[in-house]
Amino acid sequence: MSTETTEQPTTTPDRAPKRSGGGKVVHFTPEERAARGKAARAEIPRKAHGEWEPSSQRPDPVDVLEEQAKTRVPELVPIRYGRMLVSPFAFYRGGAALMAGDLAEGPRSGLHAQICGDAHLANFGVYAAPDRRLIFSVNDFDETLPGPFEWDVKRLVASFAVAGRYRGFNAKERGRIIAAVARSYRESMHQFASMRNLDLWYVRADLEEVSREFSAMATRRQRKRMEKNVAHARSKTSLKAFDKLTRLVDGERRIISDPPLIVPIRELAEPGQEANVSEAYADLIRTYRRTLAVDRRKLLERFRYVDAARKVVGVGSVGTRAWIVLLLGRDNDDPLFMQAKEAQPSVLEPHLGKSEVSSHGQRVVEGQRLMQSASDIMLGWVTAVGLDGVKRDFYLRQLWDSKGSARIDELEPNAFEVYGRLCGWTLAKAHARSGDAVAIAAYLGTSGAFDRALATFAEAYADQNERDYDALKEAAASGRVTAEKEV
Repeated sequence: MSTETTEQPTTTPDRAPKRSGGGKVVHFTPEERAARGKAARAEIPRKAHGEWEPSSQRPDPVDVLEEQAKTRVPELVPIRYGRMLVSPFAFYRGGAALMAGDLAEGPRSGLHAQICGDAHLANFGVYAAPDRRLIFSVNDFDETLPGPFEWDVKRLVASFAVAGRYRGFNAKERGRIIAAVARSYRESMHQFASMRNLDLWYVRADLEEVSREFSAMATRRQRKRMEKNVAHARSKTSLKAFDKLTRLVDGERRIISDPPLIVPIRELAEPGQEANVSEAYADLIRTYRRTLAVDRRKLLERFRYVDAARKVVGVGSVGTRAWIVLLLGRDNDDPLFMQAKEAQPSVLEPHLGKSEVSSHGQRVVEGQRLMQSASDIMLGWVTAVGLDGVKRDFYLRQLWDSKGSARIDELEPNAFEVYGRLCGWTLAKAHARSGDAVAIAAYLGTSGAFDRALATFAEAYADQNERDYDALKEAAASGRVTAEKEV
């Protein structure tokens, strides 16, 4: 295994300041930016975003998933299908590539921001900011790329339609929730468009403030449940991962073996190559370190590499290479658990063009830093040649750093609506940081036209998602694909 890093210019999404041919930044007035948004609305009316009909050339959904499987760990692909078949909502979580192709066939506003590319409701959550306060934000950036802002909003509202059906909410309840998400995004974008640049850059959703607002309208039972979930998130640290994922072997901590979900590197290496693999991983950490700011490099230098293991994570990501890496500092009670996750080409690239950076690990990191007001202090990237001799890109971050997400199975319709408004605000803030908030706000307008269009789209796309889910179920039943159920 060998490693390398690449230094590339930061991806520059479509935003208010424009670069001229010579690299000079041209700044437009708020009036000029608003005029651009209104011109885009005249060309692509807001109601056009409510339309959804599958293209006659739409590929078979199982073919799309099977094409993705070609670059994944073969023995893990059945686990991915098994997780996607748990419910239509689980399928939706793994179907970002399908929806990217569908969105590419629809109307485009022409107003770009750095988009998540997979902005469904389960890809938002809490984590610890560098000041250790818990904040709420978008938290998955595997597919991030500059693109039309509305693609993220459509994926978000459709996820609420799919999840609402999964929870058994009726059409009226779902409609109210979806409208609240879209309205929150639109109104928040107007709020951000009026802010000073530095104020916009620093704004964030602190969990304490979110909790206060939620508590004011929640039932006693809902408040208790939220307090429990927050406490659970706070407890998810390297120390907890250390206790749960390691054991003592000959006086040294080693990651447990729980195949196929957790497989230590020592079990994947060829006999007699364990020492070489360990040295290669230590070298990987040293190489990744160069992508960090100097102060974080100094911090990382205080830790030594101990062990690594391949770990199955998520739903859509299953089958990509994801590693957990154990580092120890002062002694055996001073752990740092890292996650090195493979970064493949974004599912948006076939429709929006390739990233401006050659490393997909860097693409993910740069996109995350643009969309989040505060990111993991250990966030970085590396390119490595693996045990199979194939060069792949990875991004690294702390494995558990007080991370938590909403428990969809526990949310009643009113709590779902509150959560939806928070997601809409958060996504608007992420887009406003990298895109032209004034132009986007002008495009959205002050009426509910955009909200109504997206409510129509969300339900229509939830129908499509169910058809695609049924196609995968049929493929598994016929033996076309192998799906492995987890106990």
